[in-house]
Amino acid sequence: MAQKTSEKGLSGAAAPVVTEPGRVRNVVLVGHSGAGKTTLVEALLAATGTISRAGTVADGTTVTDNDPAAVRQQRSVALSCAPVVHQDVKVNLLDTPGYADFVGELRAGLRAADAALFVISAVDGVDEATVGLWEECAAVGMPRAVAITRLDHPRADYEQTLQDCQDAFGENVMPIYQPMLGDDGQSVVGLIGLVSLRVLDYSQGYPPRVGEAEPEHLNPIADDRNQLIEGIIAESEDETLMDRYIGGELISTEALIPDLEKAVARGNFYPVVPVCAGTGVGLDALLDGLVNAGPSPLEHDLPVVTGVDGAPRPPLICDPDGPLVAEVVRTTIDRHVGRVSLVRVFSGTLRPDQTLHVSGHGLAERGHPDHDADERVAHVYTPLGATLREVGACVAGDICAITKSGSAETGDTLSGKDDPMLMAPWSMPEPLLPIAVVAKTRSDEDALAKNLARLVAGDPTLRLERNPDTHQLVLWTMGESHADVVLDRLRSGGVELDTEPVKVSLRETFGAKAKGHGRHVKQSGGHGQYAVCDIEIEPLPRGSGFQFVDKVVGGAVPHNYIPSVEKGVRAQLEKGIVAGYPVVDLKVTLVDGKAHSVDSSDAAFQTAGALALREAAGAGQMTLLEPVDEIVVRVPDTYVGAVMSDLSGRRGRPLGTDTEDGGGHSLVRAEVPAIELVRYAVELRAISSGAGTFSRSYLRHEPMPGHLAEGVKKEHATH
Repeated sequence: MAQKTSEKGLSGAAAPVVTEPGRVRNVVLVGHSGAGKTTLVEALLAATGTISRAGTVADGTTVTDNDPAAVRQQRSVALSCAPVVHQDVKVNLLDTPGYADFVGELRAGLRAADAALFVISAVDGVDEATVGLWEECAAVGMPRAVAITRLDHPRADYEQTLQDCQDAFGENVMPIYQPMLGDDGQSVVGLIGLVSLRVLDYSQGYPPRVGEAEPEHLNPIADDRNQLIEGIIAESEDETLMDRYIGGELISTEALIPDLEKAVARGNFYPVVPVCAGTGVGLDALLDGLVNAGPSPLEHDLPVVTGVDGAPRPPLICDPDGPLVAEVVRTTIDRHVGRVSLVRVFSGTLRPDQTLHVSGHGLAERGHPDHDADERVAHVYTPLGATLREVGACVAGDICAITKSGSAETGDTLSGKDDPMLMAPWSMPEPLLPIAVVAKTRSDEDALAKNLARLVAGDPTLRLERNPDTHQLVLWTMGESHADVVLDRLRSGGVELDTEPVKVSLRETFGAKAKGHGRHVKQSGGHGQYAVCDIEIEPLPRGSGFQFVDKVVGGAVPHNYIPSVEKGVRAQLEKGIVAGYPVVDLKVTLVDGKAHSVDSSDAAFQTAGALALREAAGAGQMTLLEPVDEIVVRVPDTYVGAVMSDLSGRRGRPLGTDTEDGGGHSLVRAEVPAIELVRYAVELRAISSGAGTFSRSYLRHEPMPGHLAEGVKKEHATH
């Protein structure tokens, strides 16, 4: 059964039905937090009559606030789909979080969309994180447009924000509308279309009064219009239209629109629309631009597919009659209907009562084991945030939702049962902020495991790890906000849990040669226990592992008990000696011992071997080894000095700095102890104003400084 909406309700409009890909536009809204993405989506929904009134982020009443964690934290934390219909075209608006922690939701939105709308606040302008998002879209050839929002704010500066966009994104960022100011010379009351030469007057409210531009409107925009026309024609490579323009012909709107669409679809021309969600200014102009200039699914390259076995397959075509290939771009768990999968259909048509093949491959390291299964889809829905409206089918190019899938996870491919296929997973950043969780009670352990499995199934940026050395259950997240949301979701699922400091996997080793004597003699009536062994310890080079050598002469230790000594030594090595961490890189030589004809046993010699190792550790110099990682930090050039200084404070050893091709960013390489990187994901973001990212890889273990090692030993002794 479809879900109900919040108290504001739907306007009564039926779920939009699409029968051909050309009548669809999939647009992902991106931009930093506070730019007004969700507010803009609400305004567009209300303007098109999709909902009766717009909600607010502060009240938690927006359509895209489909996650309780989002409402509690008053922020968007998940990808959400909100379709509207304009000019008989369905526009799927994909709202993404603006926080860097939720980049996984952004990547999913980019995968599902055919174009990106950058929402830039006229108050705050362009930040480094937004520039990074623009570069990310450019790397995959995603067509882009810009909406400059919050024009009604007292500190709004449209002209400066437009200039900032052009400085950050390039000269092909050009406005297709110019704001028209009111009598006070400050408030934006209308727009002048540079392509359409129409005036949209919002002074009396929304919808606007529409009229032809008069000479007093045209003269101030003449230069901007000429620049726009030249840019459109140049990027569309329409030589015929260029000749007509150079010849002095007045180019009509009808002649420019096809070239504008072509230039935008190629991903090298970026129209700008001024828009204000609060006053309604530009909402219809933005929708016109998305429909008329935005690329349809027919114009966007489709992901590469293979057979489930990895065998090459022909390229996909966005054809409703082609083989079914779709992808799960988001997975949520709803308490009423269970698992809800947001699906982009790339080829074929997804219908109710259809049996699908579900394939998930390539994400095993993220806690998503490879899997294949056949499942029947009972119903197909058009999602409106958390609201599901049932439809008869979902054609290639459209986005839908299915429910109650038993195995489908985010990133899985849905295809025909008789012709299963597989899409390569989209690129995901590594989660680099660990949090250790522990159930409060034994009864909570099962609930914790079940809820963790659900979260990992829906979030490829979340990695679950049971550390075999520290015995901690560690969730690797993208940052503090991501961690807060994950914990919030776990607790809202009825799990009582705590967090604890994350431990780093240390190692112990011997710093010098040592000898150990193990004597295990007990007599308590009946069969006793008797075993004595003498061992010599010798440190080995890093990475050599463990060697056991038998040099017993004269049968002092019977041959059948020598493996018992080794077994006891190995068991103690795994448990650790001075700090509870595995002991590595040493050679143990058994040189002597004693046995009893009646009381000696396998268990007795295992115990004696462990005792001998512990005695040797007491006599020898034990050293703690800490893991060292190589990290690569990518930051704007202006932050290189701050990053280098910070890494030095983390006992880091610089390896070098490289300038990226194209300039503007540098790659800083360094070796840093892993214990210094536990919260580096948070601290780097603070150092670089959110613009820095990093990757890490394990290099080796090396001795920990004495004062730090003593602290670890004392902490272990107190426990």
